[in-house]
Amino acid sequence: MVGRVFHAPLISSVEGLELAAVMERTSDNAAKRYPGILTYRSLDAMLADASLGLFVVATPSQSHFQVASQILRAGKHVIVDKPVCTRAAEIAQLMELAKAHKAHLIPFHNRRWDSDFQTIQKLLREGSLGRLVYFESRFDRWRPDPPTDRLWKEDPASGGVMLDLGTHLADQALVLFGKPEAVSAEILCERDWARACDSITLRLRYPGFSVVLGANCLSTPSRPRFHLRGAKGNYWKSGLDPQEAALNKITRIDDPDWGKEPAAEWGTLHVDIDGSIVTRPVEPIPGDYRLYYAGVRDALLGKVPAPVTALAAWRVARLLEWASESSDKRREIICDWSEEPKLAE
Repeated sequence: MVGRVFHAPLISSVEGLELAAVMERTSDNAAKRYPGILTYRSLDAMLADASLGLFVVATPSQSHFQVASQILRAGKHVIVDKPVCTRAAEIAQLMELAKAHKAHLIPFHNRRWDSDFQTIQKLLREGSLGRLVYFESRFDRWRPDPPTDRLWKEDPASGGVMLDLGTHLADQALVLFGKPEAVSAEILCERDWARACDSITLRLRYPGFSVVLGANCLSTPSRPRFHLRGAKGNYWKSGLDPQEAALNKITRIDDPDWGKEPAAEWGTLHVDIDGSIVTRPVEPIPGDYRLYYAGVRDALLGKVPAPVTALAAWRVARLLEWASESSDKRREIICDWSEEPKLAE
C-alpha cells in the first residue's frame, strides 16, 4: 500500500525523477498501473541494474534495517519509509554505512508537508497566539476490528501505533520545537485482540510550555488533530490532510488544486482583542508531498541538503525509546541528547 499510494504517484509527478522499476516477488501489479516499468523478483536482481540510482524501501518496518543495509552496501541512495528502523541504534548503523559508501540515507517523513502542519508553522512564526503554553497533536481513529490485510502491523516487533503514527507526531514536534528536556508516556493495547500497542500518549517537557502527542484506534468522533493554546488565544484544527485519500485513487498528480482543503475543514483561530474573543477561520497553506521528492532530487544533484536528515530519524526513534521506557517505569525520563551520533549529514 505504501509504495502504491505514497511513493509511486509522487515519483511519477516530480520532474527529473523516473519511476523505473519495482520489486514484486510474484505479482505484476505495479507494471499494470505504470506500463513500461521493470519488475524485479528479488532485491539482488534490482541492485544489479546499474541504471537505478535511488531506491525506496516501503517494506514492513521490521525489515527496514536489513533491506536498507543491503542497498547502502551496493552504493545506492535510499529513501526509507517511516520508521526508518525499529531501533535508534540501527539507524546509527545505517548512517555509518551511508557515510562509508558515500550514499544518501533519507527518511520519508512526509507529514512535514501536510497542509495543517505547514499552516501551524506559519501561525507560530507570525506569533498569532502570543507566547505558546500548550501544544497538542493527535491521530485518533475508529478501527475496532482486526485487520484483514497488512497483518505485519499487529506483530509487536513492528512497534504498533507507537512507531507508525508516533513517528509522524514526534517528528513534527521536533521540527517545531527542537529537542525536549524530558518525556513521559502511556503506551497501551486497548483493543481486546491487539498484540501491538494501539494507544499512545506522550508528554514532552520544554522550558515554559508542554507538548502532548497522542494516537489511538478507539476514538469516535476523533478529537481535533491540533490544539494550540497561547497567551493571546487558541487555534483548533480538526480533520486530516487530504493528500493520502487522494493519492489512493491516482497514479500521478495532475490536479492544479492539489493539497487544498475545503473551507469547511479550515482550522479556527480564537484571539483576545481588547478583552473580546474574535474567531476567524484560517485559510491553510496547501499541502504538497511532491516537495519532499523535489528536495530529494535536488539533494542528489548536490544543490541542497536532504529534505529530511537521517539524524532527524535517529532523534525521533530515540525519543520514542525514552517514551517506551517511561511507560514501562511509570515515570518521566530525562532525554540525554549527548548520545546522538556525531556524523556529518
